[in-house]
This record gives sequence, C-alpha cells and structure tokens, in this order.
Amino acid sequence: MADLSGKQTDVAVLGAGIVGVSAGIAARQRGFSVTVIDRREPGSETSYGNAGILSSGSILPLNKPSLWRALPSYLANTGAALRWDPLWVMRNLDWVARFLGNAVASQTRPRAVALHGLINASLKLHRDWIVKAGAPQRIRETGWLKAWRSDALQAARAEQAFLAGFGIESRLLDRQAISALEPNILPVYKVGLLHTQTASVDSPGGVVKAYAQMLLGLGGAIRQSDVKAIEPLADGWRVVLGDGAIEAHHVVVALGPWSADILRPLGYRVPLATERGYHREFKPNAERRLLRPIHDAEGSFLMSPMENGIRVTSGVELTDRDAPSSFAQLDMVVPLARGVVEFGDAVGEPWRGARPTLPDSLPMIGPAPRHAGLWCAFGNQHIGFTTGPATGDAIAAMIAGEKPSFDTAAFAPGRYI
Repeated sequence: MADLSGKQTDVAVLGAGIVGVSAGIAARQRGFSVTVIDRREPGSETSYGNAGILSSGSILPLNKPSLWRALPSYLANTGAALRWDPLWVMRNLDWVARFLGNAVASQTRPRAVALHGLINASLKLHRDWIVKAGAPQRIRETGWLKAWRSDALQAARAEQAFLAGFGIESRLLDRQAISALEPNILPVYKVGLLHTQTASVDSPGGVVKAYAQMLLGLGGAIRQSDVKAIEPLADGWRVVLGDGAIEAHHVVVALGPWSADILRPLGYRVPLATERGYHREFKPNAERRLLRPIHDAEGSFLMSPMENGIRVTSGVELTDRDAPSSFAQLDMVVPLARGVVEFGDAVGEPWRGARPTLPDSLPMIGPAPRHAGLWCAFGNQHIGFTTGPATGDAIAAMIAGEKPSFDTAAFAPGRYI
C-alpha cells in the first residue's frame, strides 16, 4: 500500500510519544511508508514529564517481593511514595490482586531478565539516534545516584550485587564520596549507589521532538489529529480520525495510558492501570548546580537538572487516569528537595502524567492475538523513556518478518488479551 496524499500508508502508528516515534523511525528504516498520529505534538504527554533517565539498572519492577514489607506503610495513604483512591482500588481489585500476585521471588528474576534485554537494546538505539537526530548535546553520561539518608549500606550492597549479576556496574559511596561527586548538595545522605552506566537527558520531551524530526527527515509523516477508532478492512485497517481517516496495512497502538480504550471495541480487555505522577521545575542556582539526577530513596522523589530548571518528580498515585489532580505528594517532597540542593521559584505550572502499567510491570510488545496487522506497543510503566526505542524497533522488526534484537517472549500481548 503506497503513500497516497496522506490517506494510505504501510504502517499507521497511533501515539507520538517515545514508543510511537521510535516505531515510526524503525519502520521507515526498513522501507515502510509510515504515518504517526497523535492529538498533540510529539513528546507532549507521558514522554515529556519523566526524569529523563536512560537507566541501565531499572530491571527490577516495582512489584517485587519487598513490596509486601512496604504495604503496611501504604495503608495510611499519607506518604509520598504512594497515594491511592479507595474507590479506584475497589473498582480494580482484579488488577491490584494480579499486580500483588507478581510480587513474589519466583516472578522477579524472569521479569528482570526480560527487562534487561529490552533496556540494553534501547540504550544502544538511544545513543545512536540522539546523535543522528542532531541532539547529542542533550545527553549526559554522568550516571544517576540513588541515595539513602539512613545507614542503608546493607540495602545498597544487596542492590549492587543484584545488578552485578546482570553485568550492570555501580559504585557504592559513603557521605564523603557523595559530597565529592555532588559538591553543591548538602550532606544529607549517608549511603549512595551510583549507576555508572546510566545516562540522562536535559529534556525528554525535547529528545522525542528531535527523534520526530529525524522521522520526518527519513520520509515519515506525522499527523496531528484525534484517533477515534480503528476498523478492520479486508486487507488492512481504517483509522478513523477527528478530521478524516487513513488506511494502513498495519496499525501500531502506542497510545500509552489511552491504549486500552482504542482496543476495547475490538473485543480486547486490556488490564491496564495508570500510575499517575507529577513534577514541577524550579529555577536553579547557577552557582550551586545539581550535576546529575538523584533518587532520594527514603524521600520517595527524584530531582534532575533539566533545560528549564531542576525537575522534582513525585511518587505513584493510583486513581483514574483522568481524575482531578492532587498535588499532595509533590507538596510533600519539594521541601525535602530544597533541603538537598538550593533552587528558586517554580518555573511554570505543576505537570501531571499517567504511567501505563500492566499487572506484571512488563509492556506489551507484539501482535494482537486475533487481528492480523494489529500491533501492541504500550505498558512501559516507569521506564518508558528508557525502553521506547527498542519497543518500537521490535515492532518494526516483527512487521518486516525479522527477529527482534532481544527476546520479546515475556512481552507477548497474548499473555493478557
């Protein structure tokens, strides 16, 4: 199916976040005509609001065995790490039960192995594409620091040993070493674990926009329109838009937290929850700069130096995707962040996004089980920005009849739909 005035294409990608744009790039690199469709500009939703970390070590899902020890502290529903809406929990008991059911030792390592393969493949693509996209100045190879205020040496050593089992390097730091690494922060941390093979960027939204320009340069198309529905045809698909329609041989659903909505009319019941999160950016003190992202393990927040200032991100809020914002968690952690690094007034308004999460904390990457030419590429939870490129590349490889560069078996959509 050739490209014809924007009405026909080989591959229609729904969603212009990091996953969708990556799928578009990878499909164009394989010679397919591509149209990426989103109601907003590329990189404006979930892909915009993260901490900008390209994390080699984020192989442990949130629902791991230690979650059970933390549950009692979450019941009060007053902490910074997690807030939950009781009505949402009641309506989604099945998802909660399945999520907790995966938080067992037997399920931890297999998922870590799968995520390790996905992350490794993604980091290679990120480091290649960010140069080809003309944005190498955005990437910083300075690692990221996980830090504890308490004497958490045992926990840090256990995490380091687990990562080392996958060949992921990290460095244990004491208070003095942390001060040497980040001379402009106050000495509030006793123990640190520096993820030395991790990079970060100064604007995740800016990186996605650069990738989108790269896609256009490769001959791909980007269309800004509401996606209303997808309808199967005899030899492909019709994508119904707010301002018309487009036909395609293949449709890639990469709509993040909106993915389940578009699949429901086709009979797919996707157990997709949205772990909402917030951030706010603040004017930095140019004389006391933060040099890399820092995850405050006990404060349950992350702060990262960005193009527009210091970005402070919050923990998880379990509620409906479109429920009104609650800035309680953000309000708790901003004073803690100010106690670490000096920064000024807020730059812009608080931001809210939704991380799409399946019960096993693994994305769906692959074909929908009952419809030819329909592909799922969503559910990348907290590591979507890290894992977007390889998610999209794997889908493009499958469309081309190639074997993806990493093992995708654990991510098969058929495990849930």
